[in-house]
Formats: sequence, structure tokens, C-alpha cells
Amino acid sequence: MPATPAYVVDAAYNVLAWNPLAVHFIGNLAGHADRNMIRWTFRRSPADVMWDDEHFLRFTRSAVADLRANYARYPGDPEIDSLVSEMLALSPQFAEMWFEYEVEVRGPMLKRVSHPQAGPLEFECQVLHIAETGQRLIAYCAAPGSPTESAFIQLAAHTARS
Repeated sequence: MPATPAYVVDAAYNVLAWNPLAVHFIGNLAGHADRNMIRWTFRRSPADVMWDDEHFLRFTRSAVADLRANYARYPGDPEIDSLVSEMLALSPQFAEMWFEYEVEVRGPMLKRVSHPQAGPLEFECQVLHIAETGQRLIAYCAAPGSPTESAFIQLAAHTARS
């Protein structure tokens, strides 16, 4: 999928693998020991987080609700338990969302981002659940013929040349 940003996460939201185009959205994680998306979101400085952006907030709430679903699906999982305990202790925003007790298995979601190189993008965040593993393949799918599809193709071409 060279023109589709895609990555794989486990039940605790650790990024396990990613394709070259995903680097433009989640960064190059090759040199990072901590690849946990929940931690990235809730441990950023308040100035770096867009808590007033409705799309960011909806996406973040969905991730916390999905983590809660995984918490129930894998009771006693040490990695999930540790992550939840850590985030409850460190992040009031996480605690607020966690104690709303929303449970949701991640599914397709429209996502809008302002990309530093490509500008405003709109795509569907598709989630393929990999049975019995707790892993999910997350792909950012642009509508055919859309400006976002063109931007993905241009970013992929730039990545291939680098």
C-alpha cells in the first residue's frame, strides 16, 4: 500500500509496524523505545495538544473507549493495566475520559488533519482487526480522485526519493 499511510498497533496502542508513508503522520519510530500512542497523546505539554479541536477530541475519546474495550477483553493484561494506571496518575484529561466509562471497538472514522507539508487532509481511518491477536491494522484511506489522495501520492513519491 505505497500510497496509503498504514501502521499496526497492539491492544495497548503500541505501534508494532508501519509503512514509509505512515512516517509522515506518526513519525519515524525506528529509534524510539516508547511507541505508545496513548502516552504520546496524553503526555504532551498542554500547549501542544488541541483539546479544543472537535476532531482531535472525538478521535482521542474513541481511542480511550477502545482501550477500555481492550481492558475488558484482556483482563489482567500487565501492559494494558500498567498503561491505564500510569495515565490515570499523570493525565487529568485521560482520567476524565476513562471515568466516563465509554466502551467502543474502533471502527472507521473520518479524520481531518492539517499536515505540515501537504496542508489540510481528509480521509477515512479504517481499522482492520486481526483476529485473536489484539492487533489492528490502521490505514488512512483517501477518497479516489480527492485532493487528499493526490497529497498521499505526492508524499509517497517524495518518500521514495529520500
